[in-house]
Amino acid sequence: MNPALRLTEALIERASVTPDDAGCQTLLAQRLARAGFSCEWLVAGPDDFRVTNLWAHRKGPRAGLALALAGHTDVVPPGPLAAWSSDPFVPTYRDGRLQGRGAADMKTSLACMVTAVEAFVADHPDHVGELPGRVGPGVPAGDSDPARQGAAGEVRDQPVEAAQQCGLPRSGLADDQDQLALR
Repeated sequence: MNPALRLTEALIERASVTPDDAGCQTLLAQRLARAGFSCEWLVAGPDDFRVTNLWAHRKGPRAGLALALAGHTDVVPPGPLAAWSSDPFVPTYRDGRLQGRGAADMKTSLACMVTAVEAFVADHPDHVGELPGRVGPGVPAGDSDPARQGAAGEVRDQPVEAAQQCGLPRSGLADDQDQLALR
C-alpha cells in the first residue's frame, strides 16, 4: 500500500476534534524526527481554548532557499454519528475512495507532504537549503477554531527568502462526507 495512504489512514483514525489533537502531531513529529528534523511544540489560542502547533525543521548542509509546508491536523466535530454511513474516525473505502473525517481537509494532504519529504530527504540527504523551511511544516491543531491565528502569526513573523505553502484540497464535498481518492 502507498505510504501516504497508510499515514492518511492512521491520521483519520485519530479523532482530532479541536482542540484535542488526539496524537496526530506526535505521529507526524516521530516520522519527521526519523528523517532528521528538529521538532518544536508551540501552544496558541486563548486560555480557554489552547491548541498545540508542531514546527519541524531540517537544514541542509549548504545554504539555499527554504520551502515551508503548512497544514492542520484538527477536524470540526462530525455531528450526529447517525448522519454518517460509517464511523467518521474509521478509514473506509467506497467506490475506490477513502472516506473519513479529515480525508479531504486535510489529513491526506499532510500525509502526502510528510511522505514526500521523507522520500526527498532519503534520496537527497545533502540537499541545498532548508526543508521544509525556517518554520517547517506548520501543523496547527487549530485551523478550524478560534486559535488558528497562532500558527499564521508564527509564519508571518519568520524571515523566509522563498517559500511555498501547499496542501488544502478543495473537493467541493460536504464536511460530513470527507473523501478523497488516493491510489
